[in-house]
Amino acid sequence: MWESVIDYSQIIIADLILSGDNALIIGMAAAGLSPELRKKAILYGMVIAAVLRIVFAVIATKLLGIPGILFVGSVLLFWVCWRLFVEIREGTDEHAAEALEDAENPEAGYTGPPRRTMGAALISITIADVSMSLDNVLAVAAIADGDSTKLIVGLALAIVLMAFAATLIMKLLTRYPWISWVGLIVLVYVAAEMFYRGTFDANNGVLPMLGLIEGYELSKGGH
Repeated sequence: MWESVIDYSQIIIADLILSGDNALIIGMAAAGLSPELRKKAILYGMVIAAVLRIVFAVIATKLLGIPGILFVGSVLLFWVCWRLFVEIREGTDEHAAEALEDAENPEAGYTGPPRRTMGAALISITIADVSMSLDNVLAVAAIADGDSTKLIVGLALAIVLMAFAATLIMKLLTRYPWISWVGLIVLVYVAAEMFYRGTFDANNGVLPMLGLIEGYELSKGGH
């Protein structure tokens, strides 16, 4: 039971701390709309980001069962950790909180007559989300480790939080940067464990596949 609680917690933390760039794009796109369209744009933008993450994450979870992919995934996850480190240093969450606040304030951002349609804003949000969903997807797929239920429930919880409290979450991460640092440590741990299994696991590890070592039984739950 505790292992599941820890996994769900890791998925939620990873998803929330990696949502800064998505929130920034959504806030900026919404702030460019006329005030009456903004709240809908933020909500729809979060929904689009959510659906993309669930679809990509389910696909990624299936792919992680392919021999050799764990190792590749772990290297990519270390890259995600580096990106998150840079984002924390650059204050991405603070910029995201400001962008969302501007979008929610009818007197800030663009206040003239409608010049962009909701559809145009959502297309730009979707394109940005596709390119930015990789980090979320890799992290949660690695933590879920093939458990689709854990993956979808964990993501759904994080998505509900982002849909109804995106600005608050970004403000919290700005005010208490240690939350992001803890999240980064969690991700580095997940990446390291993934790298270890992707290298030495008897079934999926690259070294046993290359015939360099016999390998060890390292599947989760069966160490």
